[in-house]
Amino acid sequence: MTQLHPDPAPDFDQPVAVLKHCHGRIRKQLSTLEKLLTHLPLSQAETGGADEQARQAAQAVLKYFDKAAHLHHDDEEQDLIPMLRAVAQGEDAATLQALAPTILQDHKDMDAMWQDLHEQLTAIADGSGTQLSASTVQRFSQRYLSHMEREESTMAPMAVRLFSPEQMAQLGQAMRRRRNIEASGSASAGADAATASACAPAAKAIGERVADLRKDYGQASLDENGVDADPILQFTRWFEEALKAEVNEPNAMSVATVGADGRPSSRIVLVKQFDARGFTWYTNYDSQKGKALAGKPFACLLFFWSELERQVRIEGTVERTTAEESDKYFNSRPLKSRLSAIASEQSAPIASRAALEHNYEETARQYGEAPPRPSNWGGFRLVPERIEFWQGRRSRFHDRIVYTRQEDGSWTRQRLQP
Repeated sequence: MTQLHPDPAPDFDQPVAVLKHCHGRIRKQLSTLEKLLTHLPLSQAETGGADEQARQAAQAVLKYFDKAAHLHHDDEEQDLIPMLRAVAQGEDAATLQALAPTILQDHKDMDAMWQDLHEQLTAIADGSGTQLSASTVQRFSQRYLSHMEREESTMAPMAVRLFSPEQMAQLGQAMRRRRNIEASGSASAGADAATASACAPAAKAIGERVADLRKDYGQASLDENGVDADPILQFTRWFEEALKAEVNEPNAMSVATVGADGRPSSRIVLVKQFDARGFTWYTNYDSQKGKALAGKPFACLLFFWSELERQVRIEGTVERTTAEESDKYFNSRPLKSRLSAIASEQSAPIASRAALEHNYEETARQYGEAPPRPSNWGGFRLVPERIEFWQGRRSRFHDRIVYTRQEDGSWTRQRLQP
């Protein structure tokens, strides 16, 4: 089901040819995946599980898509598309403007489908399972094939037409850096080494490779004359756009506090209300953040919406919500969440998960369907004094607009350098 001798890869002085070569590798892996789908029922019937051929095929597909396919996506997102945008004009620019969002969405959708397949293939590879979703394999394969066809029929020829030799060299060098390999240009290394260089990362500690993780932003811009005079209204506009874009948990925010010892700490919580008064979340007042805020009632919130290349930083003082507000929200929560709030002494050590589950069961028996809000559980509201809106831009030249509250309650705004 797998090819033992891969075709030789072109060198990086031909970056478009390298991209097409990687497409060929992907097509071979998709073919292996589809053959595995038809082989598994035979393997199940003959051996009662995944035979050696099925395990090897699953291992090969896992190895490629886990270690190499994402590099091709990064080549396009971080280098090829931004470089084309910089030089395309007229019909080329219009074509690219229409095509690029589709390419980027393809990457997200294919990554999501791969996560579904990954678990199934891992079980096949280690011999513990034989289930492989035919519908997911078909959708994954069709999406990849149509994606590569779009690139080969449009973006690759455009790059060949528009890029100068210097720009081709720049693209090739970026692809080399992403794979942590040195420029060689020598064919003597052999086909295997060339193929590994073109489509897979070199062996290097992950702690060192993080320096090479880069993504160039460019979806939108932010201008001080185009934002609302009221930062809460501006936040509302951005939050609504995050909802429309189906950002993953747009209400998730980091809350940073400082303890009595002066050491900062942060955690992710969910904002449950925002209005002119501020931004509200709920927690255990005896938790680490609750104790930190009792001693130093100041915090910084951070919303990060990667899908929109945006973040919002909010600094201010923190106060508790009223008991009536806390009661109202507590009673709106699902029953199991209310019981959990009572059963858990948040941030306190406990011997085991079993002990935690025991506490929950005892709480459920004690309170039944109507657990009361604990007196040490309720809301915090950050009253904003400074709100910064950040929009990612190309080459790390981001847009930053900051609002500062004045003594009379009004807001001023100004641009900050990235």
